[in-house]
Amino acid sequence: MKKRKSDKFLPEYRAIIKSLSEGDFGKSAPVDLSDEVGKLGEDLNGLANELERKFSEAIKIRVISEQVSAGLFLDDVLNRAYESFRPVIPYDRMGCALLGDENRTATAFWERTDAREILLKAGYSAPMAGSSLQGILETGEPRILNDLGAYLNENPNSHSTKLLREEGMWSNFTCPLVAQGKAVGFLFFTSLKKDTYRNIHKDIFLVIAGQISLLIEKSRLYQQLFELNQKLLLAEHELQYKATHDPLTELYNRRAITDHLEAQLSRAKRLGQPFCIIMLDIDNFKQINDSYSHLAGDTVLKTVAARMSGCLREYDYIGRYGGEEFLAVLGSTELESAVAAADRLIKTVSAKQVAFGDSILSVSISAGVAFVKNCLEAKLDQILMIADQELYRAKSNGKNKFEVRVI
Repeated sequence: MKKRKSDKFLPEYRAIIKSLSEGDFGKSAPVDLSDEVGKLGEDLNGLANELERKFSEAIKIRVISEQVSAGLFLDDVLNRAYESFRPVIPYDRMGCALLGDENRTATAFWERTDAREILLKAGYSAPMAGSSLQGILETGEPRILNDLGAYLNENPNSHSTKLLREEGMWSNFTCPLVAQGKAVGFLFFTSLKKDTYRNIHKDIFLVIAGQISLLIEKSRLYQQLFELNQKLLLAEHELQYKATHDPLTELYNRRAITDHLEAQLSRAKRLGQPFCIIMLDIDNFKQINDSYSHLAGDTVLKTVAARMSGCLREYDYIGRYGGEEFLAVLGSTELESAVAAADRLIKTVSAKQVAFGDSILSVSISAGVAFVKNCLEAKLDQILMIADQELYRAKSNGKNKFEVRVI
């Protein structure tokens, strides 16, 4: 048998095949088109190029998957997808619509674009029945429209296509999202140029369609769970607020201010610090109710409460102790500061009149200050009684003033 000239290439061809199997696509095979063996070199080079392309795409897809998977909330996942898909799918706009109402509607959830404006915005909703999207879900195959102008001429009632054209878009690549057999929604890749998409883009998306769909569904469920948890925390906070605050004045209620009183007294005893409370009462409150109505009284209560709350320190506490009576618990403070606080409360309340309808009401408060230098032997009931006695003395001495007793 006559030996062919190209037979000498066979060892090199075997070496190249071995390199290809190991992922080395850089070696070029010699080619001799004069016989069949020599032509194998051309085929080997073509195979190497194709394997290198697919290997490169596989790496890009893996990177995309890793980058997108790093997102937790749905917005984050989609924003990562927008940045990551560009090496394998061309687009100037990307959008996501989610299915709802038992798959009867598709609602735009998110979009990003390089165009100047967005007309097809999140919240846009359309029925699935009879739509082209329904057909995409049924086949599970992505759809390519490379001339949205022509498509709109054939489907003039497609409002979403009209909006995309007004944004300047010409090509669209619609991909169904199906996670473990459950339809989730759609990803839309859209381009400002005609004839942008090819079947290769379908193939690329289908490789990771299941993973992307599952990731989007998981992130949506996580976001829903997070939002539900936030609502529960808010509801819990509101319940806690209602349980500890007076609904009219929005100050602490009697139980809550008493709890703060006990806690601050215990702290003062533990740290060996002085302790102070101020008992306050609105002057002539019964007369206001009798002369102007209980609604006027409520207005005065709310106004006085707001004024007093506004002139105390952040670490002081004030609450509604009874009808028109209030209790302020001062944090770590000296006698001079306690006296200044009482004076500030008195002057702040009386500084402005209170408007009620056509009436202008003058308001003032009286206060009793109980200042405890050494809390170790002090009893809560005793401190409250002394503050109440000093309040009564301030009332007896003309009102709109305060009296102080140091224990």
